[in-house]
Amino acid sequence: MTQGLRDLVAEELTRPLPEPVRALAAGLADPARDLAVLYYGSTLRTGDLSGLLDFYVLTKAPHRKGFRGLVERVLWPEVSYREFEAPGERLQAKVATLPLDVFRRAAEGRTLDTTIWTRFVQPAAIAWSAGDEAPVVEAVVAAVRTASRYAAALGPERGPPETFWTALFRRTYAAEFRVESPGRADTVLGPYAGRFARLLPLAWAAAGVAFREEGGEFAPVKRGLPGWGLRAALGKPLNLARLAKAAFTFEGAARYAAYKIEKHTGVALEVTPFRERHPILAAPGVLWRLSRARREPRA
Repeated sequence: MTQGLRDLVAEELTRPLPEPVRALAAGLADPARDLAVLYYGSTLRTGDLSGLLDFYVLTKAPHRKGFRGLVERVLWPEVSYREFEAPGERLQAKVATLPLDVFRRAAEGRTLDTTIWTRFVQPAAIAWSAGDEAPVVEAVVAAVRTASRYAAALGPERGPPETFWTALFRRTYAAEFRVESPGRADTVLGPYAGRFARLLPLAWAAAGVAFREEGGEFAPVKRGLPGWGLRAALGKPLNLARLAKAAFTFEGAARYAAYKIEKHTGVALEVTPFRERHPILAAPGVLWRLSRARREPRA
């Protein structure tokens, strides 16, 4: 069963991708530093490249030493916003960068973070790699195993596969500081409901979760999982600390904010040189402009 899970994950990670996505990922990667670029998120699910493309760049190097290294170990990843011109279209991407060994530790549930295993139990693909993809596949398999253990602990005593995954996403989304509404968690399965149904018994078997199956319903034998309470309590503070760090280190923060504001409110904001250089100082003016635009009657 463990091999079955790995085969499923490996097949997904090596799926064909649109050429603009592969070209963008290759442009993000530094072969001397990076091992792989993972592509995930809504545009992978929908194929609509007019949305924001999400990438994780996994690097070879461990975190730096000293105070900056400590901050990186706790408040990873490094995040940037990029825009690329492709034939006939402009692509926007949010890029997170962190060492593979940190990604693997988080995927295995050895940190208080929930974001890695929550995101990478969902479909993803390797958009670029330096060669050996096996360590990346194993790290994503670890994320699936960890997520399945929490699905068993947070889900119902008995039910079809989707009830366990939906419970997992509701609880982890609630534990994070997110701009999406809580109902967003219920849409994660979407067109992948069949995929998640196949995934649950494979992941539980690989994770050592004993379960019974009858009539398409599953019942984990042991549901407890230590550490969830602490993760739930620290999820939002950890996310907020990362946002505070990103305010000073997020490359392209002003352009990213303008993109998100226009997408969610319809208000287009000019990214002036001052806003580009000083996004925090510019924030009050941006909020005032947004508030004023919302009060203005629409044509």
